Amino acid sequence: MHRAAGANLGVWFGCALPDDFGDWQREYSFAKENVALIDASYKTYVSFAGPDRTRYLNAILTNNIKDLHPGSGNISLLLNPQGRILAEIETHARPDTLFCISHAMIGQRLVETLDKFIIMDDVALADQTQRYGTLSLVGPGAAKTITEVVGVDLASIPHLSSVNANVGSNACTITRLTLGAHAVADILASHDELKTIWQFLFEKTRSAGGGPIGYKAWNALRLEQAIPWFGYDFGEKQIPHEAGLQDSHISYTKGCYTGQEIVERVRSRGQVNRRRVLLKFAGAELPRAGDALTAAEKEVGSVTSASPLPSIHNSSIGMGYLRKESATPGSGVLWPGGTATVVETFDAK
Repeated sequence: MHRAAGANLGVWFGCALPDDFGDWQREYSFAKENVALIDASYKTYVSFAGPDRTRYLNAILTNNIKDLHPGSGNISLLLNPQGRILAEIETHARPDTLFCISHAMIGQRLVETLDKFIIMDDVALADQTQRYGTLSLVGPGAAKTITEVVGVDLASIPHLSSVNANVGSNACTITRLTLGAHAVADILASHDELKTIWQFLFEKTRSAGGGPIGYKAWNALRLEQAIPWFGYDFGEKQIPHEAGLQDSHISYTKGCYTGQEIVERVRSRGQVNRRRVLLKFAGAELPRAGDALTAAEKEVGSVTSASPLPSIHNSSIGMGYLRKESATPGSGVLWPGGTATVVETFDAK
């Protein structure tokens, strides 16, 4: 279906997904100014049933699972005992299950790890990855489109909360997320119904002046909003405070979990030796993941991801890790193609 719509396919999150649908800068404008449709088929889905499911997940994830109620959700990390990040996981409470969403590129290993932690708990784990898929609507017109399509007021749904709905005759679950000033709607449906929903939303967004977008445009948009991606900007090489996830992914009042000792030790010290930063690059080339960042002829960090800026010639936006002495906003560093400046936020205008 993507190829028939003119898509050029690439590899994102280890999965075959559209790079673009012929003009990534035009697609970028769809999401900035109107409404855009994204195929988010890079996810893995795991459900947990049984009377101990909440206690079990609360003991291994970094966020507070025990206070979730049906329809609500949050985002956590799964850490190893050394505090390194094994996975980023959304957890959604349903009446009889907890439904977890992570990344397909670590899906098999994640399921094996989660299953290994079930020892004395009465918990039934089920890998649902082959059953479901996700589409996303983003942009200032996403909320209006959701209201027109399913009759749901997206603004009335809290962040990471979900409602059941129908797109035509196709059942789905809509989860509200936030990207900068705009709401994002994740639409979860069975694979049997996903293609029909995609085609319906494809036509709907086109008629509204938007349309489908690929990951070149989506990558630029999320970097402008300083949103890190698992597998690109953080993973097993980082602990939460280095990755800047300590305020969004961790509860400090929930009790014990795997890796908590390291997290608390870092919090008590109040700093880490390196941290993730947002960078604006000057230079005609596009930085590559792994490019060294230097200051005073010494290597002080490296690039994790980058994207061209449609609105600014010979500039790119990206992320990387820098040692603390080079990581303050306004600091300048060098990369192989030019200079880079640490920024707190980014204005694409």
